[in-house]
Amino acid sequence: MGGCFCIPRELSLSLGPGKETASKDPAVSREFASSPESKEKCFLPQVMTPDLTLSFSVKSRSRRCVNGPLQEAARRRLWALEAEDQEARALFKDLSARLVGIQSQKAQFLITFKTMEEIWKFSTYLNLGYVSVCLEHLLFDHKYWLNCRLVEDTEIQVSVDDKDLETIFLGLLTHEGHFFCRAVCSVAPPAEKDGEWLTLREGELISVKMAEGGTEWEGMSLVTGQRGLVPMSALEPLLLPFHQWVLKNYPGSCGLSRRRDRPEPSQIGRGKCKAWKEYEREEKDELNLRQGESIEIIGSVIPGLQWFIGKSARSGEVGFVPTRNVDPESYSPMSKTSAFFSEEERCSLWVPGSDRTAECASFLHTLAHTDITSVYRLTSQPEGFREARPGGAWEEQQAGGSRRSSSSEDSNLEEELLSAASDSYHLPEPDDLDDPELLMDLNAGQEEEEAENFAPILAFLDHEGYADHFKSLYDFSFSFLTSSFYSFSEEDELVAYLEASRKWAKRSHMTWAHARLCFLLGRLSVRKLKLSQARVYFEEAIHILDGAFADLSLVAALYINLAAIYLRQRLRHKGSVLLEKAGALLACLPDRESSAKNELDVVAYVLRQGIVVGSCPLEARACFLAIRLLLSLGRYEEVLPFAERLQLLLGQPPASDTVATTLSFLYDKNYLPHLAVASVRQCGLHSAQGMSLPIWQVHLVLQNTAKLLSVPCPSWNEVSTLACPALRQALAACDEQAERCTQRALCLILSKVYLQHRCPDGAIYYLSQASMLGQLLGEREAFESSLCLAWAYLLANQAKKALDILDPLLHSLKETESATQKGVVHNLLGLALQGEGRANRAAKSYLRALNRAREMGDVRNQAVTLANLGHLTLKSWAPQPARDYLLQAVRLYCELQASVETDMELVQVLLWLAQVLVCGRQLADGRLCYEMALLLGLRHRHLKSQLQVTKSLCHFYSSVSPNPEACITYHEHWLTLAQQLRDRAMEGRLLESLGQLYRNLNTARSLRKSLTCVKESLRIFIDLGERDKATEAWLGAGRLHYLMQEDELVELYLQAAIQKALKSEEPSLALKLYEEAGDVFFNGTRHRHRALEYYRAGAVPLARRMKAVRTELRIFNKLTELQMSLEGYDKALEFATLAARLSTVTGDQRQELVAFHRLATVYYSLNMYEMAEDCYLKTLSLCPAWLQSPREALYYVKVYCRLGQLTFCQLKVRTMPLVQCESCHPTMFFPVPEPLGSHEMTQMGSLVSQGEAWPHREPNVSFHLASLETSKMFPCLRGDSISSSFSLLCPDFHGHFICQALWAHCLVPGRILRPFKNM
Repeated sequence: MGGCFCIPRELSLSLGPGKETASKDPAVSREFASSPESKEKCFLPQVMTPDLTLSFSVKSRSRRCVNGPLQEAARRRLWALEAEDQEARALFKDLSARLVGIQSQKAQFLITFKTMEEIWKFSTYLNLGYVSVCLEHLLFDHKYWLNCRLVEDTEIQVSVDDKDLETIFLGLLTHEGHFFCRAVCSVAPPAEKDGEWLTLREGELISVKMAEGGTEWEGMSLVTGQRGLVPMSALEPLLLPFHQWVLKNYPGSCGLSRRRDRPEPSQIGRGKCKAWKEYEREEKDELNLRQGESIEIIGSVIPGLQWFIGKSARSGEVGFVPTRNVDPESYSPMSKTSAFFSEEERCSLWVPGSDRTAECASFLHTLAHTDITSVYRLTSQPEGFREARPGGAWEEQQAGGSRRSSSSEDSNLEEELLSAASDSYHLPEPDDLDDPELLMDLNAGQEEEEAENFAPILAFLDHEGYADHFKSLYDFSFSFLTSSFYSFSEEDELVAYLEASRKWAKRSHMTWAHARLCFLLGRLSVRKLKLSQARVYFEEAIHILDGAFADLSLVAALYINLAAIYLRQRLRHKGSVLLEKAGALLACLPDRESSAKNELDVVAYVLRQGIVVGSCPLEARACFLAIRLLLSLGRYEEVLPFAERLQLLLGQPPASDTVATTLSFLYDKNYLPHLAVASVRQCGLHSAQGMSLPIWQVHLVLQNTAKLLSVPCPSWNEVSTLACPALRQALAACDEQAERCTQRALCLILSKVYLQHRCPDGAIYYLSQASMLGQLLGEREAFESSLCLAWAYLLANQAKKALDILDPLLHSLKETESATQKGVVHNLLGLALQGEGRANRAAKSYLRALNRAREMGDVRNQAVTLANLGHLTLKSWAPQPARDYLLQAVRLYCELQASVETDMELVQVLLWLAQVLVCGRQLADGRLCYEMALLLGLRHRHLKSQLQVTKSLCHFYSSVSPNPEACITYHEHWLTLAQQLRDRAMEGRLLESLGQLYRNLNTARSLRKSLTCVKESLRIFIDLGERDKATEAWLGAGRLHYLMQEDELVELYLQAAIQKALKSEEPSLALKLYEEAGDVFFNGTRHRHRALEYYRAGAVPLARRMKAVRTELRIFNKLTELQMSLEGYDKALEFATLAARLSTVTGDQRQELVAFHRLATVYYSLNMYEMAEDCYLKTLSLCPAWLQSPREALYYVKVYCRLGQLTFCQLKVRTMPLVQCESCHPTMFFPVPEPLGSHEMTQMGSLVSQGEAWPHREPNVSFHLASLETSKMFPCLRGDSISSSFSLLCPDFHGHFICQALWAHCLVPGRILRPFKNM
């Protein structure tokens, strides 16, 4: 496509945030040399790239590499934004781009543009570094902004593909169809097309309208104004969107770049220069030059202008000097891109007045002021110290911020300008006129046209050269109307008088009076839009001066006003040279004040000249002049493009610091909060190099960050952490300037931000500084700062350090009579003692504070003290006193007028009271306290208090007084709060809990809701990069689909979870997922055979590879049980055998016992009784020597019963073992009776299956253990019946195994029934 249509990087800037590589302005770089063929190809319709990829990386300035943890945190934030991208869309809308999508894994944004203005503004913000700073606002949370060192060391570097940007720009430019080009060569029309084609000269600017097809387009020359066809191959489009915008929005003629015999200078010059060749003047306002003549430069020489003002060292004359005739190496060069010729000009853009500065400082002090010296603090109060709000100043500021910008300017100037622009103008009487020379009653002799009546004004105006009292004649606001000519009530009378004075001046040959009167008459004619008449007056004045430059301000005003009229009336043939000279007077003279609103036309002409010749210094100077003029006119929306372009042209500070300040003001005026904060942040990055941050900019940042707060604030309003960098920079500036009062206010505001976010350590750092400053300022400030510091130590759980501060304070207050201050200190002292665990002393301090509050009649402080006493007694396990204190505190709070502060304190007291009531089993009253606390939080929309109460209610309805429906209701409200707070991690956990609660209801509707919650939590966990939680959510969704009998989706979710683990190369996680996926079917009632795939094909190989023996053993046990339930006994035997082998290497006898028991059961099911008997005997050998629990005894019963059954029923081996009872007859042995009948054995089996065991239940079935003779022989077994657990011994009352059972279940202490060992 050639190299023509592109958006090159604006200007070579140092690498900073948002700039990946250095860039060049085409005006100071090479011009593209393209062949006609390439240019024709350049204009062909092209496929526009739909999206632009914006990549970013988070880097450390000190290490000069990527900051891995922050990069990962940014990616996680992007994962969350992929699902909810409203915040990202709003940000890119401020950046004049449209968000298409987010690719979190690649750390990329996909954006697009619909207009050329959008892509132009975005590329400007990109090069100014604002895009990277705005991404910091989007990607990082409060923890990042509170870390001062991390913020200073971190930068986000963004990059885009220049070719894609170029392609999009080309498509948008050609889509509009109307743009501006430069003629790359001279074009003479062919003879056959003479009159149709446009004659072009090289470098001429052309306005082009595209035509579909063909190689000839319609064009109009900006030099001659002629229209005609132009060949496509002779044109090169202007490379910068700013140039296209200027030529489109400020249309008009422009000159032509002339060829020079010597190289064009690239820097602004001043001082003296030498003529390198002679020049014979053509007009009287020009100087004659001789070769080698020395010329003093008046003002400056700017590359790109044809003229400058000089003074001949030979003749002393002043006049215009052609730039091409002087040697550029002979004068002293200024900065290459300097747009300011003096410090006054630098400060003239926008400097807040003293009233504005005082207003901002007052706002900071109001925001920093706290009520800690008069209001007691409640223990565990969540918001830290609060600021006092006299009259609601902060709320009023915030409310006003939504209707107007925070950077208000003096409205009197605007009203004056508006009144001056009106046609019917009434001249007011002045209140005070300082210049006595101008106090003339010019109305006295208006009717008499005699020379002596006009002598005063003529004498006053005929002063040769400039005088200070002429300033009102040339200024912008027509102030001469209210000073010199205040006696005229109507403007027409003034015009008539000036016209008569002009005639007398002309008759008297008073050159300067005549010229100044013509100038005033011309200005008044312009005021009435009589441009032709004004042009006559201005031309007459210039002709009268005849090249005189004694009053340079008058000459400049005349030339510029006349040039503006020529441009407005399009008199190109008449004023081309005058336009060039007016441009020189406008741009080259320093500290010149504007004299007319239509001066902007001349500024635009100079800017067009800079575009034509490609002069960056001239372009920068024209942008500065446009900014200054538009600011004075109050046209803030029009200023932004010029200010942004000037900022790019100036580059690094200190050249650009003033423009950066102006930009922040303009962004605020245009309600662009992201850009306003970003521009101040860029100033802050440079302030480390010596630039201070003014207080009004801190105020601007506070206002705009408040607009960016995404959560509802309490009524005393939070300070966003985005303001921390600006607050720190301002604090450093105050430190340098020794502004102790403002410095202390900034420290208090910063400490407040840290306390809001539960970071008391940071608050302690700044409060320590505030305490030192308070000691220097006065007793009141020192006392307040010390209390704030002690309170911060209490919040940081550093009670000992708080005591070290409070004890001296209390001692210092003994001599004073301030009961409130004493009470405040006693209350904080009680909190500190309570933190130290000294409850008795804490109670005494609270009581002293309570007495002081009662002395002053302060109900609120009484309530706070009683609440603290209640909390102290609650922690001391004294529920009744705690209840009484807290009830008294609640009653006092109810007497107070409702406010946010008192209601939030009441919320905390109600929570404590509810805790006391619940502990006393007064559940209804406790629930009432919880619900009242929640209503207070809802009333004030205070999210943090609602969150605290909702957590307590969820615990109440889940554990204390179970109510599934209410628990679900409050969990849903908790979820809503998490969404409003934008806490994604909390939201995910709550969705997971809600899913479990709905699942426990076990209805079709609740299962469906549970599935919805689990899937939403899955999305959040994926966004947050929590793999373990995400896999649990995948499995949970699979379980729910199984319970809902949606079998086709079960495998999908289970496999998705497993595949995620396998891709992440975490075998332990994959093993866990394989097993849990199999458990879904194993623990269910349908499709149990599907568990085999997950166990055998998935879990077992991974367990073997990882040598997870215990996991493998557990899976084989599950496989055995599964196969047995499916009656696959052969497979069950295989798995049980493997499990038994593995159990021998685990070193855990219990696991080995389980494995061999299960293997014995399989053998028994396969009728392999001998093997079963061996395995059962093996399990008995693994049992502990002594019984550990009744359940273990029951296990012995089952095993021995099974062995007895094997021996006498299946194996048919009959023996008659003897039993010896050592407690009855140590030397006697008795035979055991025959086994019980089948009916009795059935009853015993049912008991065994039901798990009945003595001594937990009464016997349900009784059997006679032996005959009466047997009972006589065994007194330990005497009785009509025994417990059911002992009866369990009787299903098979034969042989050695029965004796073992009796031994295991001997129920009488001291009587041991054991087998005869030699049997």
